[in-house]
Amino acid sequence: MTEIRFYHLTSSPLDRALPRILEKALSGGKRAVVVAGSPERAQALDGQLWTYDDRSFLPHGCASAAGAADFAADQPIWLTTEVENPNGADLLVLIDGQTVAAPDDWPLVCEIFDGNDETAVAAARARWKALKDGGHALTYWRQTDTGGWEKAG
Repeated sequence: MTEIRFYHLTSSPLDRALPRILEKALSGGKRAVVVAGSPERAQALDGQLWTYDDRSFLPHGCASAAGAADFAADQPIWLTTEVENPNGADLLVLIDGQTVAAPDDWPLVCEIFDGNDETAVAAARARWKALKDGGHALTYWRQTDTGGWEKAG
């Protein structure tokens, strides 16, 4: 059964929280697809994943990069604006309010939303309710003051 996790950003922005989530996924042997709300957001994340840490980077590809689609299957992380799985990922990360019509196609789905944006919070609550009513296994993760995560509820 698909596990769906909701990550509530409160103490650090997405561009700092997402790399930590992706690092953990890669260290656990997972491949990921990150679905952004716009090509511009995907491109910004593309640059950021190369430079977020002076000592490391997250290997990835971006659907909007010229020729990247030819090598999508080789990428541990794939950045896109569409729900697709060209790299055989077992983790789907939804940001910017993106949704997935068939969450059961993925072993793990993570929805990350900005807790400082009431519209984003309300939309996440509505998605939670719809998924819960659909019988999905859901967990809620809240950000700690140090930028880590704790499972709540």
